[in-house]
Amino acid sequence: MTSLCGSLLAFGTSYDLDGDVVVRLLVAALLGGLVGLEREVSDQAAGLRTHMAVALGASLFGVISTLGFLEFDQPRASSTIQADVTRVASNVVVGIGFLGAGLIFRQGSHVKNLTTAASLWTVAAIGLACGVGDVTTAAIAAAVLLVSLVLLRPVRTVLRQRLGTRTVTLQVRVRPGADPGPVLDTIDQLPGVEPSKFGVRRVDGQLVVSAEVAGRRDAVRRSITGLSTSPDVASVREE
Repeated sequence: MTSLCGSLLAFGTSYDLDGDVVVRLLVAALLGGLVGLEREVSDQAAGLRTHMAVALGASLFGVISTLGFLEFDQPRASSTIQADVTRVASNVVVGIGFLGAGLIFRQGSHVKNLTTAASLWTVAAIGLACGVGDVTTAAIAAAVLLVSLVLLRPVRTVLRQRLGTRTVTLQVRVRPGADPGPVLDTIDQLPGVEPSKFGVRRVDGQLVVSAEVAGRRDAVRRSITGLSTSPDVASVREE
């Protein structure tokens, strides 16, 4: 027991706690946590804990790469043993790429979690910057990332509503006794959209024309409104 206590005391005196390293790790965890908090509130796949862990791990790798190989820092002429500390940082970049790729998946024609994967990739760079001692640059990068994630969200919504494109499937019920031919012609000539995948079927004794239309969101809305006012159309429903 005495020898164990002596070993622990010797360890504590031999390896003093480096305050600068502690600051680097804590700042990395804080900056990563701020980004992760925004992702958590947005109900994304990777949230607070994941972003903090990535930033802290990358920061630790940065600390190792800058301070962990000091014993190898010697003139090349005096030793045949050399260490390339930049390999640590380069492997962090490769490793975080695999982690981000695991978040991305495809759902129909949409790709999900791209932004969260990109934020993890950037948080790793922020943590690495903290680890090598460039805390100011890391803080600026975190601030810019948070601005892009939070303040640009309303801008993205407006742009999608006004300029974005969408694809919907229209289910058009033909009025009893009407011919579906004119309805198909009307859909085919809708301005501002590209119709495709036409079909006609009977549902509960009533003819239903289906068509997929793609175009800007305002054009799709105008198309639905225009179809609803056609004398041969009973109702229009989008899917």
